[in-house]
Amino acid sequence: MNVHSSKYKCTGCGKCFSSKQHLTRHRQSHSGEKPFECTVCSKRFTQLAHLVKHSRLHAGEKPFKCHECNKAFSQSGDLNTHMRVHTGDKPYKCSLCDTSFRQSSHLQRHKRHVHSNRRPYDCRYCGRMFKSSRDLKHHTYTHTGAKPYACTHCSDCCFTHYNTLKAHLLKSHNEGTWFTCHYCQKKFSHSGNIKVHLLRHEGVKPYVCSDCPKSFYTAAAVRRHQLIHSDYKQFCCGLCGKDFKHKESVVHHFKKCSVKLGLVGR
Repeated sequence: MNVHSSKYKCTGCGKCFSSKQHLTRHRQSHSGEKPFECTVCSKRFTQLAHLVKHSRLHAGEKPFKCHECNKAFSQSGDLNTHMRVHTGDKPYKCSLCDTSFRQSSHLQRHKRHVHSNRRPYDCRYCGRMFKSSRDLKHHTYTHTGAKPYACTHCSDCCFTHYNTLKAHLLKSHNEGTWFTCHYCQKKFSHSGNIKVHLLRHEGVKPYVCSDCPKSFYTAAAVRRHQLIHSDYKQFCCGLCGKDFKHKESVVHHFKKCSVKLGLVGR
């Protein structure tokens, strides 16, 4: 029998707790109350512990250090996730294929990008549609010219993409970890790039078209190929709503449509 079940039970969801303090803290998740505010960016949190963790980002504190490569992290959870790089542990397996991942978020992203055709986010500049708000946000930078990722060492170095900043830090400031190919010793700044590179050495093409026997090294390549078999049109004109299979087609159409609607001169 749970001796705490009646005394420390949440009336909102029925969950039980071992102390009144834990129950009180849990109730904030139902009320939406966030009493702890960051003095730097004004972001608010339900728990003091969450604020303390967040504050390390502003302070640059990274007390959790990897004993394998000396990389440091501001949160213990990030270190635990990082350690899977060294151990090779991939506990999150896709239920639709044999691919496994180190992080749950990577698995969810894989399912959206590989096993789903739903693209609810469309670019207001060119009409291209995306599977996540994150992908749309990064794509928008190509239109606005925004470069939100700044180098902390160079006063005038800013980048559109985080991976470009990461590569710059490695090449110019020796900050970070290189991923080296054991076949040809070529170095990569991003783990995803070396994975694809190794597949080319090994001749492994894990992404197979569902409509024909053709296979590919990357999920992006098989998606591009599958447009041949499908009537699916992932690009949409933001002005008139017409759909297209290929990016080049919608870009050409968008220019003509802008003139037709009198948005730009002929």
